Order: sequence, then structure tokens, then C-alpha cells
Amino acid sequence: MTPGDGDPVPLPIEGTLDLHTFRPQEAVAVVDAFLEESYRRKWREVRIVHGKGTGTLREKVHAYLRTSRWVASFRLGDETSGGWGATVVELRKK
Repeated sequence: MTPGDGDPVPLPIEGTLDLHTFRPQEAVAVVDAFLEESYRRKWREVRIVHGKGTGTLREKVHAYLRTSRWVASFRLGDETSGGWGATVVELRKK
């Protein structure tokens, strides 16, 4: 089995999700799965790297975060967490 043949590929879950390796149309589903697992692990804060580019992916991610049941708040990264190419998400408490 090789990646890309339609079967899920297991990825390690860490405190940062880098969306550069995913297609834009996959972004919301990937972010949702990442946040759900992060919440299950009782993490309080995670980072989503969407890149700077034109801002289209960032806006797509932010639109989803505004409605996500896992999210308490979010903000753009600062100089130590990726600047405006990343978003820091505070997860809801259980």
C-alpha cells in the first residue's frame, strides 16, 4: 500500500498541524479531525500552520474555527509561533 491510493495514511498527532501537505479542499476535514483528537488528548492549545500566501487558506480555516465545537478562541501567531502564517487555537475545556 502506498500513500495516495485512497487508503488513510496514519500521521503522528503533535501540537502543530501543518496544512502545506494537504490539498486546500481537504483542509477543513483535516483541521476538524486534528482538533477533535487534540481535544480528546486534553491539549489546551494547538497551532495550525496554513502559510501566508494569498490568505485564502487562512480565511477558510478561520471560518471553520468560528463555528467549531472544539474551539474556545483563536488568534494569529506571534513572532515565535509563525506570525500570520499560523493560527494558535485555544481548545474548550472538557
